[in-house]
Amino acid sequence: MEEPATLLADVNARIAAAARLARRQPGEVTLVAISKTHPAERIAPLIAAGQRAFGENRVQEAEAKWPALRDSEAGAHPGVALHLVGQLQSNKAEDAVRLFDCIHSLDRPSLVAALARAMDKAGRQVPCFVQVNIGAEAQKGGCALADLPALLAEAQAAAIPLAGLMCVPPLDREAAPYFALLAKLADDHGLTGLSMGMSDDFETAVMLGATHVRVGSALFGARR
Repeated sequence: MEEPATLLADVNARIAAAARLARRQPGEVTLVAISKTHPAERIAPLIAAGQRAFGENRVQEAEAKWPALRDSEAGAHPGVALHLVGQLQSNKAEDAVRLFDCIHSLDRPSLVAALARAMDKAGRQVPCFVQVNIGAEAQKGGCALADLPALLAEAQAAAIPLAGLMCVPPLDREAAPYFALLAKLADDHGLTGLSMGMSDDFETAVMLGATHVRVGSALFGARR
């Protein structure tokens, strides 16, 4: 396994190269290091190497490891942001609003209501990506394409800050058409943020407009 700083530099270089090919600025793309299932001792070296945005899948796991990580690193490495990239249960909305700086999995009206209540109670506005079930896969979370306009309207009416749209394309198909579709949907609805692309396809996502790429194994190796 290569050193974390080397892996981080390689991923950032690949993002920059893809951005230049698309006539974009590398700084337009936020690398979210997907640290789910990885212990604090694997994460701290990436923070020390300059990585600032991290993604977790579960509220409980983030609660267990990130308060101590942030306390230990905050003085020397300020600005660490935590992104929730996994499905969120409505009864965990308050915990999510307290812990996370961005949520990538807003996908249903009941969660809109729960997050709106939680943000109002906490006095804290957390930007949210609306997750779209871009491949219409029954086993995946995300809003159906036909339901997207209504869900966006509900989120806006509830004063939830919308960061943009998020998707996870089908594993067994070429990702580019799905990324292009998500970009069109965002443009149609006046949204600029696009959370799309993972370790196997983030360069394609960058070339098609991704503003946030969610990269795990290219930075951490295989998940436990």
